[in-house]
This record gives sequence, C-alpha cells and structure tokens, in this order.
Amino acid sequence: MKKEILVMQNDFLVVNLEEKYALFQEQWRPKIIAQMNDYHFKLVKVQGDFVWHRHADTDEVFIVQEGRLRIDLRERPPVWLNAGEMYVVPKGVEHKPYAEHEVKLLLVEPQGVLNTGEASSERTAPVDDWI
Repeated sequence: MKKEILVMQNDFLVVNLEEKYALFQEQWRPKIIAQMNDYHFKLVKVQGDFVWHRHADTDEVFIVQEGRLRIDLRERPPVWLNAGEMYVVPKGVEHKPYAEHEVKLLLVEPQGVLNTGEASSERTAPVDDWI
C-alpha cells in the first residue's frame, strides 16, 4: 500500500521529508515543500561545486539531513557541516557550497529567493518549484 506524501493530523499538514526526497533526482534544483508566512522550506540534493553567489537582502539557512557539505566563504575559512548540523550564511556574504558525495539539504529562505542569488548561471533554478 502506497503511503500518502501529505498527511493530515489534527487538521495540520504533516510532510514526510524522505518521501519528498524520493520524488526527485536532479541536483542543485531546490523543491519547495512548505511555506511559513513569507518563508519557504526547500529540499535539495547537491553534489560537486556550485557557483559563487550572495544574497544581498537575506540570510540563508543550510540544514544538512544526509552527507557532508562544505560551504566556501570569500576571505574566511570554509564551514563544514555534517548530517544534523546547520549553518546560517549572513546576508551579503559570498559563498559556494560543495559536496564530494551527494548531500540532502533543507534550506529555509524568504519566498522568491533565487538559489544563485545575484549570479545568473545554468544552475539558477525556478523560485516556485513545489513538490
């Protein structure tokens, strides 16, 4: 019997993260799974190098669910995150995520934020990709 991806409990929506991750394979393409006020919760799978970018008007939250992520920062030592750890990149700080092996991340950002910030590249993903 197939489980429902979205489950209602006591009139509230429950989202199963593993079931959501199973719905997509592409990397570096965040998928919105929930909204709280003006913030989106996004799942993304990443591997390899991303692009240098920054978000001038907002912080960006990285929560590693599985794997190990390095976040390179301009003129600062890199930040290493393991499963169960999070880091907030302050607004305006140029950064570049990297993962040697596939990493599953939960991102928390204001709605409408481009994954590549002010940098436009082939890795720029749509801002409204819900699953």
